[in-house]
Amino acid sequence: MDNHATLSLSFILFAGMACQWIAWRVKLPAIIFLLPVGILAGPVMMWLQPDELFGELLFPFVSLAVAVILFEGSLKLKFQEILGLERVIRNMITLGALFTWMVIAVTTRVLLDFSWEVSFLFGAMMVVTGPTVIMPLLRTVRPKENIANILQWEGILIDPIGAILAVLVFEFIVSGGVADDGFAAGLIVFGKILLIGILFGAAGGYCFGVLLRKYWIPQYLYNIVALSLVCTIFSISNMLETESGLLSITVMGIWLANMKGIELGDILDFKESLSILLVSMLFIILAARLDLSAFMNVAWPALGIFIAIQLLVRPLSVQLCALGSKLTMRERCLLSWIAPRGIIAAAISALFAIKLESIGYPEAAQMVPLTFFVIIGTVLLQSVTARPIAKILKVAEPDPKGLLIIGVNTVTQTIAQELMKNGFRTLLTDQNWSAVTEAKLKGLYAYWGNPVSEHAERHLNLTGIGHLLAISPHIELNALAAQYFRLEFGPGCIYTIRNHHQENGKTEEKSLFKHGGRFLFDQTITYEDLDARFKQGAVIKTTLLTEEFTYEDYLEQLDGQRLMLFAIDPNGNIHVFTAQPDFHPKAHWKILGLSWKSAPPISNS
Repeated sequence: MDNHATLSLSFILFAGMACQWIAWRVKLPAIIFLLPVGILAGPVMMWLQPDELFGELLFPFVSLAVAVILFEGSLKLKFQEILGLERVIRNMITLGALFTWMVIAVTTRVLLDFSWEVSFLFGAMMVVTGPTVIMPLLRTVRPKENIANILQWEGILIDPIGAILAVLVFEFIVSGGVADDGFAAGLIVFGKILLIGILFGAAGGYCFGVLLRKYWIPQYLYNIVALSLVCTIFSISNMLETESGLLSITVMGIWLANMKGIELGDILDFKESLSILLVSMLFIILAARLDLSAFMNVAWPALGIFIAIQLLVRPLSVQLCALGSKLTMRERCLLSWIAPRGIIAAAISALFAIKLESIGYPEAAQMVPLTFFVIIGTVLLQSVTARPIAKILKVAEPDPKGLLIIGVNTVTQTIAQELMKNGFRTLLTDQNWSAVTEAKLKGLYAYWGNPVSEHAERHLNLTGIGHLLAISPHIELNALAAQYFRLEFGPGCIYTIRNHHQENGKTEEKSLFKHGGRFLFDQTITYEDLDARFKQGAVIKTTLLTEEFTYEDYLEQLDGQRLMLFAIDPNGNIHVFTAQPDFHPKAHWKILGLSWKSAPPISNS
């Protein structure tokens, strides 16, 4: 491989991760930044040429990448999360898909004067939304659970359905239409796709689940086996019948997600990271293939199609599919607004355009720029506006500023009460019934049960929760909770209290738990120390910093009689003090500190 190819691949990786980081900082979906980078590097500067870089491997790479992304998304589709919404989801992937297909096909025929065959093919491709665009959007918008579950299920399931529909239309076209038994050929293809997809997907999911349940695979090989199995099943299915691989992978993921007695945490963690990498690469690569002149030639009719999709097709489809459901009108309105198009549409439009041009459909070349116009339009508009609209409609989850606190005791109850006074949601958890009851009598929110149990997974309401404080007297429970919730909150938002004083050398290293979180407040403070302080009358005081009374002034007054716990910035974000805090309070910040008068000094031995 020459230096230019190496540099191009490195650029794709670096630019993709840079876009993801910028998106995280500004709280917008990364696709907004990935597409312009691809267009700039490709058709504008002519520096990145994916067809030359990958050659014949381009579309196989795109196909396998989409399969991995689809599998990662389907692993999250648990039937217990959509109780009461099954009918809406079923309608959206059947009746809604049919309605969307027909209306877009007619609109394309009228505005662009395509042949009916190409119009119906384009309409079939526009049915697909997909996890590559839905998942990042949901992370940013954070809609209520009903909306998130519907969009997630629709995005995963509509991928193979839309791809299958597009393949059926394509087979109908190339086989000569109704007069030459095109309908019969399409029906045979449809049956083969369903049979192969369901059979291979169910078999793959069941076999892999059994291997995990019986511990026949060592844990360090879980991710590699899952990845290789996904690629193998996808490839074999597609070899037997084109596009059946997407259905196989979807069925396999859903089967595993709902299989009892298996742990998918490590696989989900790996697949989510891999999906972020692949999504970043795919959007840059496919955007770099765009023909700008062809894109501008279809701009005005494409704008008309985009407006029809956004303001007519999607709203009518959602209202039709939600008839008789428990969804409120506000929830339906947000569902009507969110339906961005993604990778599947971009990939199959390029593939079908080449084949249709060769058999006498010159207008098929316009499908690619038309598809990208709709992708860019829906992604940009919905990414920028969906979160504000969700807030206006009051169907968005609150910002995750709350705290999940492990352990119900004097220490945690006092901390929770002071945090609630400052406007933060706190949720205490413990298996001690009397302690939980006492907390509830004080007006605190508390869950009775093991926070890492299956029951807690179904009933622990983490809406608005973004931090974990493990402050129980049980070191193993604290470590287990930190490990269990690390994917939910991220390692930077997980904190645990020390249960014994810091030791030196290898003894300390051997006692630390992996993924145990950052130590709370101070390296020398243990749970027993805090408990003793509160029993001796220590109180938590909130102090407002000003231009006159600075953070430095506050530190000078500590003199061993105060311990800093939390800081609240002017934007209402909470920061937790540790041995090495990564923030510096300024004027208009609040400091929550533990104060005492005459208690003996804390022991360090």
